[in-house]
Order: sequence, then structure tokens, then C-alpha cells
Amino acid sequence: MTLGRRRMVAGSAMAVGALGAAAACGSADTPSAAPQTPGEPAENTELAKTADVPVGSALVVDDIVLTQEQPGRIRGFSTVCPHAGCAVSKVTGAELICPCHGSSFGLDGAVITGPAHGPLTPVDVVVRGDSVVRG
Repeated sequence: MTLGRRRMVAGSAMAVGALGAAAACGSADTPSAAPQTPGEPAENTELAKTADVPVGSALVVDDIVLTQEQPGRIRGFSTVCPHAGCAVSKVTGAELICPCHGSSFGLDGAVITGPAHGPLTPVDVVVRGDSVVRG
């Protein structure tokens, strides 16, 4: 059986595509590295001044929400709502609110009202002097 030129080119392209996909996925022996999200603050990058994070409330900075439940205790959480992946973007007093479906979270990241069933994901932050940095 003789393969035509078009079939040969198409078959070669499929084989190269399959090899590239397999290489990109990595293997159990050599896990592929997770790419850093563009715009994601690097470790030790200042997120905010401590004075900008209100006591008894929170401050949204890019993809992190900084909370200060008690004076001097600043914590960080991802803004990604565990319900549907929308960004928690509104702060009302001591509540963090997801605008997509109305889930709300406390300053400790715990669910106050659903539909979210799980808490916000913690993000390591550290207070250095008068700055809050990604840890």
C-alpha cells in the first residue's frame, strides 16, 4: 500500500503532536513544574502596609485577601471562591463576599453563608516591619 503525500504529512503531524503532549505532561518519575502565574506576587514582595489592613476587616490585594481579625494578626487567603472559582472581591465589615453567587466568608476564611461549602485557601503572608509580604 502506498501512502499519499497528504496522508504522510498529516500522520507525521499527529505523531509529533502526541509526543509533545506526552512530554508536557511529565511522568511519575519526573513531575512537570507548575508555571508561575503572570502577575502573581513573588515571595517577599510587599503586598500592603500593615496600616492599610483594617482591624476587624480586610483588604483585597490582587489575588490575595489580607485580614486582620485582631490587632497585629494579619492572615492571607486566596480570593478564589471554592464554590465556582469566582474572585472574592468585596469586603463588608468582617465579611468577605463573592459577587457571583453570594457566598460570604469570615476573617478566618471560614464559610458564613453558601453556596460555598469549604473555606478560602490560606496564603502564606508575613509581617516585616510595617509591611505585609508574601511568605
